[in-house]
Amino acid sequence: MTGQPKTRVSVRIYGQDYTIVGAESPAHIRLVAAFVDDKMHEFSEKNPLLDVPKLAVLTAVNIASEYLKLKEQYQRLAEQLKQEKDGKQDD
Repeated sequence: MTGQPKTRVSVRIYGQDYTIVGAESPAHIRLVAAFVDDKMHEFSEKNPLLDVPKLAVLTAVNIASEYLKLKEQYQRLAEQLKQEKDGKQDD
């Protein structure tokens, strides 16, 4: 373990109470929980016949997809910035 103090926060996601323990601030943990809750409700409205486990997996897959797209975009932008920086150093 890193020795960082852990934060314990109670949150509600899709009508269920959870206690989340982590090194992030309580505000960050609540923000993440609210984001997941919003996504689950969004997908539930589009797919009202899904049971909760399938809805949770669909939500997780969607969030993972969004994350990976943003990560790829970040990597492309970081590489572009590096190339531009290297190009300016050659001047």
